[in-house]
Amino acid sequence: MARILCIDYGKKRSGIAVTDPLQIIATGLTTVDSESLIYWLKQYLKAEALEKVLIGYPLALDNTPTDATPLVDKFLRNFKKVFPQLVIETIDEQFTSQMASAAMVAMGMKKKERQTKGNIDEMSATIMLQEYLQNQS
Repeated sequence: MARILCIDYGKKRSGIAVTDPLQIIATGLTTVDSESLIYWLKQYLKAEALEKVLIGYPLALDNTPTDATPLVDKFLRNFKKVFPQLVIETIDEQFTSQMASAAMVAMGMKKKERQTKGNIDEMSATIMLQEYLQNQS
C-alpha cells in the first residue's frame, strides 16, 4: 500500500505530514519553503510511492473563500500540471492552526518551540491527515 501525504500550504512555508505504508498513523514529516515545494515533492516521489495527496483548503466559517484561497488554488493548478498521475483532494483546514497550538501545549513543548511557525504548519498538516484517516475508517 502506498502512503498518503498531506500539505498545509502557506505563502512562505508548507507543513507536510505523511501516513505509514498501511495508512494507519499520520506523522509530521517536515516543513518546506513553499517556493521549493514542487521540487521537494519530485525528490520525495523518487523514494516513496503515494496513493493520494491531500491539500488543506482555506475557507471561512461560512464556506466562502479567504485571502489564502487564491494562493492555494494557484498551487493546486500547478500541482496538477506537474503531477497529473497523482490523486489529489482538498481537505478542510479550518481551526487546524489553533488545534496544532493547543496540541503542542498539551505535549509540553517549550514556548520557543511552539512559536516556531514551521512547527505549527507541520502539526496542522498532521492533524488534517489524522482527521482524514479517522473519517475513512
